[in-house]
Amino acid sequence: MSRIGIFMADGCEEIEGLAVVDIVRRAKMEIVMIAVSGKKEVTGSHGITFLADAAASEMDFEELDGIVLPGGMPGTLRLGEDETVNAVLRRFASEGKLIGAICAAPSVLGAAGILAGKRAACHPGFEEKLTGADVSREEVVVDGNLITSRGMGTAIPFGLAIVRYFSDDDTVEEIRKGLVYRA
Repeated sequence: MSRIGIFMADGCEEIEGLAVVDIVRRAKMEIVMIAVSGKKEVTGSHGITFLADAAASEMDFEELDGIVLPGGMPGTLRLGEDETVNAVLRRFASEGKLIGAICAAPSVLGAAGILAGKRAACHPGFEEKLTGADVSREEVVVDGNLITSRGMGTAIPFGLAIVRYFSDDDTVEEIRKGLVYRA
């Protein structure tokens, strides 16, 4: 079974992170919420506090098949400044493991130098930060091992694309129907 990690920083967009976690878990896949602050308690950009599953310092990233970054401010800035996040992104890119980012978070991928020659989407206004990417305005863009999306309103199709990456159309359709998403 695939195991995914999702980095959570204070100031993240709660829906972009937690919707992905919910959708992946509905697909009976494992996703670990990883706090980058050193404590498991995370407070999102809208004042919603939740508990991550692990602190980054507790993780063995070798055990993960993919990593996801939610957007939000200032969460995206905190992810971009974090040495562990950047090291994991670069390693996963070189190993061809899944990397997902939504909203402002694809800018972290651009700064890490892993978007060159890739198609990517982001929140409007962050396009210039997708260094080297062919920028798309699609809801969700899948380019090989890279999945990017535009914002909170695209969190469901983003989560479904992550599930699809590791499973099949039947699983995605079952989850979609259960969510009553675009029925």
